[in-house]
Amino acid sequence: MDGQTRCDHYSGPLDVIALKFACCGDWYPCHLCHAALADHEARQWPTSARATEAVLCGVCGCALRIDGYLEVSACPSCAADFNPGCRLHHRLYFD
Repeated sequence: MDGQTRCDHYSGPLDVIALKFACCGDWYPCHLCHAALADHEARQWPTSARATEAVLCGVCGCALRIDGYLEVSACPSCAADFNPGCRLHHRLYFD
């Protein structure tokens, strides 16, 4: 992982978030990193946990609540754009 949370799997200029996984509370840049490094299956955050700070902006370090992250396309703190393609993977992280 680089200094802005990019990994070998997703390393484009907009790949600047890390996610806290519901199963272990550990931060990973993506689901593939979790699969490669964790010793357990990933678990999605339930809808009831949407107020949890589980998304980290790799540019400024701002922690976002899940519900807030799902509503924006850029960091509300530093305005860094997030990769719009990440929306395709939301089902892997969030119920």
